[in-house]
Amino acid sequence: MRRPSRFKNPQSEEAQFELRLIIAYALIILMFLTLLARFIWLQVLQHDHFSTLAQNNRISLVPILPNRGLILDRNGIVLAQNYSAYTLELTPSKIPDLAATVAKLKTLADVSPRDEKLFKKLLAESKTFEAIPLKVKLTDDEAARVAAHGFELPGVEVKARLFRDYPYKEMTSHVLGYIGRINQKDKERLEEEDKTTNYKGTNYIGKTGLEAVYEDDLHGQVGFEEMETDSGGRAVRSLRRTPPVNGNTLKLALDIRLQEMADKLFGDRRGALVAIDPNTGGVLAFLSKPGFDPSLFIDGIDTQTWTALNTDWQKPLINRALRGTYPPGSTFKPFMAMAALNTHSIGMHDIRPAPGYFTLPGSSHQFRDSKKSGNGMVNLQRAITVSSDTFFYKLAWDMGIDKIHPVVGSFGLGSKTGIDLDGESIGVLPSKEWKAKRFARYKPEVRRWYPADVVSIGIGQGFNAYTPLQMANATAIMANGGQVFKPHLVQQVVDSKTGKSRQIEPQPIRQLPYPKEYFDYIKEGMRNVMISGTGARVGAGLQYTMAGKTGTAQVVAIKQGAKYNAAALAEQYRDHSWFIAFAPVEQPKIAVAIIVENAGFGAAAAAPVARGLFDFYLTGKVRNDLAGMLKTVPMENGDVREDAAD
Repeated sequence: MRRPSRFKNPQSEEAQFELRLIIAYALIILMFLTLLARFIWLQVLQHDHFSTLAQNNRISLVPILPNRGLILDRNGIVLAQNYSAYTLELTPSKIPDLAATVAKLKTLADVSPRDEKLFKKLLAESKTFEAIPLKVKLTDDEAARVAAHGFELPGVEVKARLFRDYPYKEMTSHVLGYIGRINQKDKERLEEEDKTTNYKGTNYIGKTGLEAVYEDDLHGQVGFEEMETDSGGRAVRSLRRTPPVNGNTLKLALDIRLQEMADKLFGDRRGALVAIDPNTGGVLAFLSKPGFDPSLFIDGIDTQTWTALNTDWQKPLINRALRGTYPPGSTFKPFMAMAALNTHSIGMHDIRPAPGYFTLPGSSHQFRDSKKSGNGMVNLQRAITVSSDTFFYKLAWDMGIDKIHPVVGSFGLGSKTGIDLDGESIGVLPSKEWKAKRFARYKPEVRRWYPADVVSIGIGQGFNAYTPLQMANATAIMANGGQVFKPHLVQQVVDSKTGKSRQIEPQPIRQLPYPKEYFDYIKEGMRNVMISGTGARVGAGLQYTMAGKTGTAQVVAIKQGAKYNAAALAEQYRDHSWFIAFAPVEQPKIAVAIIVENAGFGAAAAAPVARGLFDFYLTGKVRNDLAGMLKTVPMENGDVREDAAD
């Protein structure tokens, strides 16, 4: 057997060595080219991107919140303002043991059960990296104690925050609305409107009322401060500061002194009042009773309080002036009269009967007058003054709904006024088309318009339903002779940066095309209401001229032949008290619509409120005997009512 050679081929070994060198060189060159390409990519092509990242790691943008704009009344009295206070905030993602931390904080600050409930509610609704308030408005001592233990409380901060304050609370709650914490729905809306950047660091946004409608003006512009930070994220120095732009100031047409007087005259009763300047459309007073404390909503309302507000039978959260719809009762008659004159259904000098009751042809049902014996023979003006129901029953029957609807609708009844508040109700101005649509799901005989439907509409009952705002607006239009303004609460927006005011110009939307003599005729009938008609007792001793119309709106019907007995009914089923008026008659400065819920006759409850309001606004004095000035009053409803003892 042959042994293998002990010596290798030198030429073969040299070739293999050279091959290895070539491969090694190729790998080195490839790696070098790879590093070079990566270097070019990072240092050249991606220079701006990584430079920005490095800069961001070194520089932190801290939002600077603007002061929310003030809201003032027409005389400069503050209705909504800001104040600074400490708040105790927790960031759950930074806290190892949340329960233990809360327990520790309760020994340092007075954390109430309500604070804890609200914290848990916000905790469930928020993300863990968001700061959540455990207690707002810390005292100086509480803030100092928490700060002193800050080293052992990671994720806990004491921050100085601006809080919203509403000095008049319930009295202006339905006008101003309130701000509240930004929720997920708000965030989505801000993203859709591309406003997210301007709300960096902001916790609050307008939720209702003027706070919501004028949010863009009131919020202002968020500023930013560029802070240099170290590797631990701690601020080293400020590099640049872009100051915030504070929110603009809203100056209202509303007179808070008049609002206070309206609230005082209402007392504890439920209802609404709207007063308008007929020459501009500016809203002088806007009251819904009862109201609520808007500060309850700023940091989120707890479940118990929310439930109490929603289950309260008096419904304090409902804006009755804007959203409450009621049959107007006899306050509808002046507008019904305009429809009759304009369609030539009656002349200004025509005399017609006003008996004790009215019956439809072929029917035995009696539509009775508030005055059992009737009012004899009267013209249209006198029928307004004495509030004859049977006169307007017959007039409505003769006219039909097609003649009534367009003219009454031109006064804004049954449509939105366009006031600068959200959520306005449309109300109901009946028509054949409306009934067919309203009862579309019902049988044909229910959807059909019957001639008899119009009878009760003639005295403001039936399908009629309007808001106090609509009635006040219609009264203002009647007062100024047919000029239609858009009611507005804000009359000036004052720029916080320049101090310049943006005026809300009072320009008529349109002029109703009705003869001046028709307006004068109806206004004279309303003036006589306060002299010899249903409002005569309230009108006694006036130092100015006043035109008005009382009204009583049924809540429940009574049987044929029965008498209305308020004492036998639960309060919520008693009649509503209505009153519309304007003054002075020659050059009106104020027009008002008032409803006092379940308070009986218009002359007994609503009219004295108007008298007191007008006295205060036009003379600066109020009679002391308004509450007890009436012992009995005339009635003005199709069903017999007992005389009211107020």
